[in-house]
Amino acid sequence: SVPWVGNHQPELVCLCNEIMQQDIRPLLAVDIIEQLHLQFALLSGGRGKDGAPIIIFPEYSGFSEVPEEDFLNVVTYLTSIPSLDAASIGFIIIMDRRKDKWSSVRGCLSRIAGAFPGHLQLVLVLRPSRFFHRTVTDIGIKMHKDDFKMKIVMLNSLSDLHGYVDKSQLTRELGGSLDYNHSQWMHHRTAIENFAMTVKSTAQMLQRFGNELAETDLPQDVQSTKDLLAAHTDRHNHLKVKQTHQLLALRQGSTLSGCIKEQAAKSENHELNPDETENQTTVERLMAQLDETDNAFEQFWSKHHLKLEQCLQLRHFEKDFREVKVTLDGLMNSVKTLADTADCAARVELLLKDLKALEDKHSLEKAQLQALHGDQLIQSSHYAVDSIRPKGVELRRICDDFSNEVQKKHDVLSKSLQIHRGIDKWCESGIYLLASQAVDKCQSQEGAESALTDIENFLESAEKNQLTELKNLHNQFEMVLSEDLKVRVQMVLKRLEDVQEMFEKRHLSLKRLSAKQTRPIQPVAPRPDSSPKRPSLRNPPRATGSPQCIFVVPSSRHIMTELIETERIYVEELQSIMEGYYVELNNSEFSHLIPPSLENKRDVLFGNLPEIYDFHNKTFLMELENCVEKPELVGSCFLNRKEELQVYEKYCQNKPRSEVLWRQCGDSLFFQECQKKLDHKLSLDAYLLKPVQRITKYQLMLKEMLKCSKDEGMVELEEALATVIDIIKSVNDSMHQIAITGFDGNLSELGKLLMQGSFNVWTDHKKVHSKVKDLARFKPMQRHLFLYNKMLLFCKKREDATEGYEKTPSYSFKHSLKMSAVGITENVKGDSKKFEVWYNGREEVYIIQAPSMEVKNIWVSEIRKVLTGQLEACRVSCLRTQQWLAGGSGDRAADPL
Repeated sequence: SVPWVGNHQPELVCLCNEIMQQDIRPLLAVDIIEQLHLQFALLSGGRGKDGAPIIIFPEYSGFSEVPEEDFLNVVTYLTSIPSLDAASIGFIIIMDRRKDKWSSVRGCLSRIAGAFPGHLQLVLVLRPSRFFHRTVTDIGIKMHKDDFKMKIVMLNSLSDLHGYVDKSQLTRELGGSLDYNHSQWMHHRTAIENFAMTVKSTAQMLQRFGNELAETDLPQDVQSTKDLLAAHTDRHNHLKVKQTHQLLALRQGSTLSGCIKEQAAKSENHELNPDETENQTTVERLMAQLDETDNAFEQFWSKHHLKLEQCLQLRHFEKDFREVKVTLDGLMNSVKTLADTADCAARVELLLKDLKALEDKHSLEKAQLQALHGDQLIQSSHYAVDSIRPKGVELRRICDDFSNEVQKKHDVLSKSLQIHRGIDKWCESGIYLLASQAVDKCQSQEGAESALTDIENFLESAEKNQLTELKNLHNQFEMVLSEDLKVRVQMVLKRLEDVQEMFEKRHLSLKRLSAKQTRPIQPVAPRPDSSPKRPSLRNPPRATGSPQCIFVVPSSRHIMTELIETERIYVEELQSIMEGYYVELNNSEFSHLIPPSLENKRDVLFGNLPEIYDFHNKTFLMELENCVEKPELVGSCFLNRKEELQVYEKYCQNKPRSEVLWRQCGDSLFFQECQKKLDHKLSLDAYLLKPVQRITKYQLMLKEMLKCSKDEGMVELEEALATVIDIIKSVNDSMHQIAITGFDGNLSELGKLLMQGSFNVWTDHKKVHSKVKDLARFKPMQRHLFLYNKMLLFCKKREDATEGYEKTPSYSFKHSLKMSAVGITENVKGDSKKFEVWYNGREEVYIIQAPSMEVKNIWVSEIRKVLTGQLEACRVSCLRTQQWLAGGSGDRAADPL
């Protein structure tokens, strides 16, 4: 394939492929130049009346001495020159043997009959002109004509020849007007073929370089990308120097085309013969191809060069992103570890200074400029948008988080500073207040009450000044404070508590002094009589005689009767389909009504419905009827027919194909007539859904039977229900499995399909494979997973919708993991619905997010079962090996292992 012509004109693709696929070098004029010079066979360019190419065998005395190989090469080469259309008509051979004898005629005819490589239409022989040789020739032709197995016409003169071939298509030697110069013909053929080989070598050179460019891995660092860009640019420049040969080739082609046209311009009446016209067309086509191939490659190179330049931009962006992120992460860590409080106002002020120093505005500006640079790359249609955009978002998030953390820390420290200053002022003021209160003045009622008022006002100021906030800050950030800082903060809090304790003691003393004074007696109003209590509503009286609901609980006998009755109806419906539609497709009376799209597709429309009908009609219905008196046996009935019930899986697998066919031909007269004859209210497609509905109906009825059953038959019923549920699950899984496309292996060799479902998937690999078409993903991939005993498949779900019908999913295969090399991590930090599947010792890691915890737990459990089963099998194998090794040489010799 040619990687750089895929988006160009189809003609160019065909021309490139035509040249590139010529692996076997054809026979060229230069290979047999000496034999062509002998002129024992010529392709003059003349044509028969039906357009058949003419090969002339002129008089040549040494014809019998020409080696067989030389004869075959020349004839093969001459027959390869006309177009395929002309060659398919058949060649006309003209043998001029007027001056020769019968032995020469016979030898030439024998050679042609035995070795002519093309389709031979007619052989015209100008017989010897001398009487004796003509007579011998006539006799010889009559005797040996059947030996040659060719249509041979013996001609007496040129006028006879002109009756078969027009004069304008014959050379002057044969009495015609066709100009033919053998030397010029050989020159043109050699030049055309040399030009074609030049075009081929040029195209091959461009293809090799283009393939190398297309398969180049994108480097992962700045310097390697620079080196690759420089290397590819140098090679391209070197290639352009080499393409000076291409310019010479174009000039050669132009000269050659001019020579051919000049041939026709020699005289007014001269026209190019078909071979010359074909030569000119070939040269012009090769010239156009050479020019278009070069243009296509240059377009490919421009895109590739742009890709490398964008790759270099991406590597610079990634390098700067990592540097900025490391810087901001370090600053963020420093801010987070900075204490939120201290033991005094002076230390809090130092913390605020340290925080200000950490506010590195230069790094923030650099990060914001880097994010802006990412936006510019995206706007310039960069190929790695999915890689750049998340990094820009990450940078902005880090900047916001850092700014928020700094602001949050600043607010907390500022509040801490305010509280410290308030505590210092409050404690000093409190001690001064206590010291200024004279004890003798507090002995009087007035003095005690005045001092008490001062104390109460001062205690209230503690709440107004939010002095308890320091304790709240301490409790909030206790986990991140160092032990030394904790001790210092506790000392501040102890000081506050000591001052508060002093005030509380003074407060109690003053209250006692105030209480000793005489107080007036306050009149007390008499307590009103208790109002009557309301009656309690907790236990309202119940009304007698209220109606009660009566429920009829179905028994096993009732459910069994319903199961048998619906089974009979089901069998009757299947029978009507088989007799009213299936059989009628082979009825000659309806053949004219059957649409062409339905011919020979009865098995596609009905699937294995005949097999389902036979099973229920001949076996299953009768076995269910035998359980009518003993419903407890119905579980065994399902279990005994577990294998036969698998027919539903095959039917459901064919259902999508059946629905497609029905959409194509469902409105035909055939189905309308069949439906009318059966007196069905619903069309056939409704009845074709009956098997799918029936298998799910079994599940519901077995559940109801299980609710009504007691000990007898309970185990069998549970097993039967599990069997039907497993069949339904297998049907559902197989419906998804048949939609897998692009998997090279055989799905049947992967073991049983255990689970399937859609998930969000992230990759986190040690070795990132990043070719031109493979970019790192930063957003989850939507993948549909298929878990088998031996392999885990990753597929991409696609939905194809037909107008008026539901979407039909298909699953495009993307990747697979052998379960023998898989490991699992049940919990992933940050999301309880995620789990990890890793491969080859975490060389490849897949983070899988389930739609719910229930789905996650089921998948994790099933994967662990597979891995445990593998481990157990390995242990058994190792144990057998150890037993065999321990058995001695005699035992080992007899052991079949």
